[in-house]
Parts: sequence; structure tokens; C-alpha cells
Amino acid sequence: MQNVVFALEGAWQVLLAGLVLGCGLPVFYALGIRSLAWAQAGIAEVDRDARPHPMGWVFAVLCGLIVAFAIITGLLVIIAPGFGMSVSFAHVFPTLVPKG
Repeated sequence: MQNVVFALEGAWQVLLAGLVLGCGLPVFYALGIRSLAWAQAGIAEVDRDARPHPMGWVFAVLCGLIVAFAIITGLLVIIAPGFGMSVSFAHVFPTLVPKG
């Protein structure tokens, strides 16, 4: 019975990671692109020459940084073992530490 509990515990973690990385990152990217069309009364959605709202730019940059952080972290996790390192999440940002 304990094996089933361990299997289900691992399954929900895989499901959560798949939801966050599988659909979460594209949603952040889409929200960032969509926020660039935010302007006074929706003018930027129909007029190509309209300037986006400054908060739209801020939100777009924030969403872009979240996506870039996730991509770089994923690449670190994949590439680090090839250099004899591992990725530690002990601090706010992921860091490379020697395997040992």
C-alpha cells in the first residue's frame, strides 16, 4: 500500500511541474505580449501607430523576465551535470555547486 502512496505522491509532483512549465510559461508570454496592446480605450489593439501604456510595458518586461528566468534555470539543470556541477535551490536564485 505504501508503494501506491509513493507513486501517487510522485505523480502529482510531475503533474504540477507539467502544468506550471507546460502551460504556465506560455500563458506568461502571451500575457506579456497582450499587455503591449494596452492603451487608452483599447486604441493600440486597432491602430498600429498607437503607443502602449507605460504600465503595459512594465508588465510585458516582468512577464518576459519570468519566462527568461524559467528557461535559464531549466538549461542550468540540464547542462550542469555535464560540467560536474549540480544546481542548488538553497538560496533565492539557483546556483551551481560542485557535485560532492
